[in-house]
Amino acid sequence: MSAFIPVEALSALSQQAQSMVAAVNAPAALQGPAMAMAPDASAAPVAGSFGQLVSNGLSQINGQLIGSQVDLQKLAMGDAQNLHQIMINMEESRVSFQLMMQVRNRLLEAYQDIMKMPI
Repeated sequence: MSAFIPVEALSALSQQAQSMVAAVNAPAALQGPAMAMAPDASAAPVAGSFGQLVSNGLSQINGQLIGSQVDLQKLAMGDAQNLHQIMINMEESRVSFQLMMQVRNRLLEAYQDIMKMPI
């Protein structure tokens, strides 16, 4: 399995995975004095807490992986109707899982950087 992900595969990501990336990158845009001047209305979570957003994203990725497994089992038993759609679904679930792992790694790295900061 290569680490290179083509642009075409990234464009097939689900909307939930893209919103998870946007939620992780949004706090990085507000740094320094800009954060102090940010209005209180924009600080309110739009779609719930961060934990809920991550939980929903993980549930959706898990559903994609389970769906791919079911499709793969149907293919093995000879019940598959559309091989192309099965392969597309498997690739989407693979790319979504890789994206989730990259977001996890970035969050873990950020946490470790914060823990290394002197008080």
